[in-house]
Amino acid sequence: MGAMNTSPENTFPALPNPEDLKSIANMPMPFGKYKGTLLIDLPEPYVVWFKRQGFPKGKLGNLLETLYEIKVNGLEPLVRKLK
Repeated sequence: MGAMNTSPENTFPALPNPEDLKSIANMPMPFGKYKGTLLIDLPEPYVVWFKRQGFPKGKLGNLLETLYEIKVNGLEPLVRKLK
């Protein structure tokens, strides 16, 4: 048996900042087709579109990227509780 691989690729991803999760649950989308819709309520295809096209720069982009991971992993109910 070989040695256990402890390279950085086998580490768990960083957990989201709790404040970011609160922002995702309560912050409205500031522009576009879904302007005014809470980030957590954005349709998954819209968030996937950002993933393909590139997330905006800055805080909003970071929140949308985190939201993407939340949606594709079925974790929305946990974040909705933060509303």
